[in-house]
Amino acid sequence: MEPLIVLVVVTLAVRAAGMARFSRLRPWRIALRGGLAAMFFMTGVVHFVGMRAEMIEMVPPALPAPELLVTVTGVLELLGTLGLLWSRTAPWAAGGLALMLVAMFPANVYAAVSGLTSGPMEALLPRTLIQIVFLAATLAVAVPHFRDRRRIGRDAGRRSSEEVIVNS
Repeated sequence: MEPLIVLVVVTLAVRAAGMARFSRLRPWRIALRGGLAAMFFMTGVVHFVGMRAEMIEMVPPALPAPELLVTVTGVLELLGTLGLLWSRTAPWAAGGLALMLVAMFPANVYAAVSGLTSGPMEALLPRTLIQIVFLAATLAVAVPHFRDRRRIGRDAGRRSSEEVIVNS
């Protein structure tokens, strides 16, 4: 639940800062990148400090080297955090983090159904809904960029073919 709170609070804070004084922070996608960066920084750090043992325990037994997997995913989350903060890499970082969320979902299911976690928000349904929010947020940063790039590429190709027809 804490990552969701961090995502929402930081996103709203960055958005408020953009509306109040810092116009560069005004676009909602930039505010969302800030919220995601804060959230993934927090979750990346707990792969190493505080909850490492619990994270290792969440790795399904069918997967090899749980300690290594927790370390790798923690490093990827921290790298994703850095990528989200730079506009040129943000869509790629968000896309990579979205893929990682999907890949790590079985660990969340395993933790919920195995009773490794407690509390009402740790049950399978709330946990799944929260993961969907995280996935939607990362995709909201990544997808528009790639959609725009594809549209620009199609438009350039169309202009190029129109120039050939006009020049013929």
